[in-house]
Amino acid sequence: MKPVRRDFLLELPKPELHCHLDGSLRLDTILDLAQKDKVDLPYKDRDTLSKAVTVKGQVKNLETYIDKFQITLSVLQTADALERAAFELAEDAAAENVRLLEVRYSPILHQKRGMTPMESLDAVIAGLNKAQHEFNISTGVIVCGIRNFSIESSIQLAELAIAYKYRGVIGYDLAGVEENFPAKDHLQAFYLIRNNNVNVTLHAGEAYGPASIHQAIHYCGANRIGHGTRLREDGDLMNYVNDHRICLEVCLTSNYQTGSLAKIENHPLKFYHDYGLRLSLNTDNRLISGVTLVDEYMLAHKTFNFNMLDFKDFIISGFKSAFLEHRERTKLIKEVAHQIDDYLGVGSHKY
Repeated sequence: MKPVRRDFLLELPKPELHCHLDGSLRLDTILDLAQKDKVDLPYKDRDTLSKAVTVKGQVKNLETYIDKFQITLSVLQTADALERAAFELAEDAAAENVRLLEVRYSPILHQKRGMTPMESLDAVIAGLNKAQHEFNISTGVIVCGIRNFSIESSIQLAELAIAYKYRGVIGYDLAGVEENFPAKDHLQAFYLIRNNNVNVTLHAGEAYGPASIHQAIHYCGANRIGHGTRLREDGDLMNYVNDHRICLEVCLTSNYQTGSLAKIENHPLKFYHDYGLRLSLNTDNRLISGVTLVDEYMLAHKTFNFNMLDFKDFIISGFKSAFLEHRERTKLIKEVAHQIDDYLGVGSHKY
């Protein structure tokens, strides 16, 4: 068995299911886009900008973390900017041997210069498609509704996700401030989504308790849960999630940064893994959290002593839970499973 080392983790084919486009820009790209599009950034030099947009340690709460997006969103108001950001995100992921990248964002946040949600989505899909042709990576877009926005906006975004179902969109999400903005307020949007057989993932159980996860699953039909940090507070619901193989999209670093945990050692990831839940590891926001996917794997190893076989479980679980067609997903799982087995020097298994 190979030891856990960064270079070994870098070589393993991996999925990333929870990654926000507007939280994962390159710092130099923000500066370049601001100059090109004449955006007046509050911070002009690279070091000061880095300190402003990347969290170190913990912030007050999730709302404070989300405020960081104001800077990144300010330079993502043109089609060219979105296409570039999407391409570069996929390029950065491919450099870590991420074979499957699901990119989420909300088109309604990119209309300050008159761009329509359709134009926005076309640009993101174009950037991802370009990356797919150049790198060994599969991609898809998850459209995000926003909890603290109106139900009308969620319905508009649901209709957009449905229209683009076979044109690059693979799912629908509900993101934003969790506390005091329950998912059940957006039921009309999820009615549309579920009746058009669109995949569903929801941010839930990060800044609010297991009742939020319950709503995500039983009201909104979530196939996966973003974060799910507080699921362990409801054992019966946890058993339901486990029995129905509902994947938790775990983002260790951001869960600590947003104050969901007092310290990283308090994260239930090890408990969830030992219990048998389906889990994937993700960055959430590569720029704002200041992480790569390999960083997240190394943090999980250092904090909970996971070994390479444990990481094989995370990787395969992530691919199994991906919003891909079954045949494509099965083909990819078999391919990467054999690659991992060969790389780790262990016997092959049937997946």
